[in-house]
Amino acid sequence: MSVEPVSRMSDRGAATRSALLAAAREVFSEAGFAQAAVTDIVAKAGASVGSLYHHFSGKADLYLTLFGEFQSRQQERTREAVHRARDLGESDPMRMFIAGARAYLDGCLAEPDLSRLFVSGDGPPGFDRVLRDRLRTWARRNAALFETGDGDVDEALVVVLTGAVSGAVSEVALSEDDEASRRLADDVLAIISSMESRRERKP
Repeated sequence: MSVEPVSRMSDRGAATRSALLAAAREVFSEAGFAQAAVTDIVAKAGASVGSLYHHFSGKADLYLTLFGEFQSRQQERTREAVHRARDLGESDPMRMFIAGARAYLDGCLAEPDLSRLFVSGDGPPGFDRVLRDRLRTWARRNAALFETGDGDVDEALVVVLTGAVSGAVSEVALSEDDEASRRLADDVLAIISSMESRRERKP
């Protein structure tokens, strides 16, 4: 007898949480993190302040949750792109890196409001450290692509590649011209492709 009400409550709770995140995404994108008001978020979500604090610890938690979910989607996009390249017979690490980087940049173009929000510099205290940690994690994943059979990695190459794509992400996210953003992303990836010769020259 008690299963159904609990299930309905769980569904309501999930719906409220989703509405709060959607509202926070809109308010943060319009006003920025610092100027966003909790009251505006709950009003847009059709929820109460109490329900917000039931699901989240506050405004910063909403922001970090949006960031975490966006990065999860981005990670899945890049993972699928690399796996798809492998399934088509690609084994060159540079080309697999480019496939993943293109998917990541495509994700930024697909969700411009969030990608712009997260590189704008207007986030909760400590968010710059979160971004640095995420960049280090990404660099480690990139290094795994370039690891040789004896465990060797061209660390300088990985740093340059990760930095180049990170810079492209910032420029693409902050641009309001979709066509210019797409051209920039393509140009950056073309330049990265030209770095193939460096790897071939290494002893």
